[in-house]
Amino acid sequence: MNLAKNDFKTKYAGSYLGIVWAFVQPIVTILVYWFVFSVGLKAGNVSDYPFVLYLVSGIVPWFFFQDALNGGTNALMEYNYLVKKVVFKISVLPIVKMISALFVHVFFVVFSLVLCSLYGYTPSLATLQIFYYSLCTFMFTLGLVYATSAIVVFFRDLTQIISIFLQVGIWLTPIMWDVNMLANYPWLIKLFKLNPMYYIVTGYRDSMLGHVWFWNHWGWTVYFWIVTVVLFALGSWIFKRLKPHFADVL
Repeated sequence: MNLAKNDFKTKYAGSYLGIVWAFVQPIVTILVYWFVFSVGLKAGNVSDYPFVLYLVSGIVPWFFFQDALNGGTNALMEYNYLVKKVVFKISVLPIVKMISALFVHVFFVVFSLVLCSLYGYTPSLATLQIFYYSLCTFMFTLGLVYATSAIVVFFRDLTQIISIFLQVGIWLTPIMWDVNMLANYPWLIKLFKLNPMYYIVTGYRDSMLGHVWFWNHWGWTVYFWIVTVVLFALGSWIFKRLKPHFADVL
């Protein structure tokens, strides 16, 4: 936790506005999407919810996923001086970056709840599920990060590949549009739902807007945790296999 706090502070230490920059970019991104779809393309309600609420409730977990994946992937290279220390447990470094990203996520969750309340969607008992879905995001991303942080040490191009993946992924999750628009293509809807982030994004919307409990989607829940456990096991295995070579390469 101390490493995560220090990481969060030092990331913006050299700028005049400091940690304010951690919140500026996501807010600007939300405003751009809102302007393009609501003002430019005249998008109305999506799934019976105001577009701005549909957008914010879906993009907030994506921001966390994006920041945690980017930060965690580069954790070993950024803290290479700790990797070279024999006595330091380097497996905590990806977790440090993820906790650092979690600080910003908490702010945007509160921001989303306030915005939803202004539109009449006040928090309920089901809103507490955000803690569960935050855990889902954390564990799913951590499994990915253990693999990517280990591989990127030997294959630096992975950083660029992840960047492209994130640019495409935000549209394929989907966040700005409703997958039910593809009602004429049921097989395509099933394909979109195979994306674990679809489960998480839908869960955040259910917590903030629909007040639907996660066990109502028990099939998705079982699928998500099977994928997450397999991914975590695979990521941990890759990390352990490559760990002895980190110090030499870095």
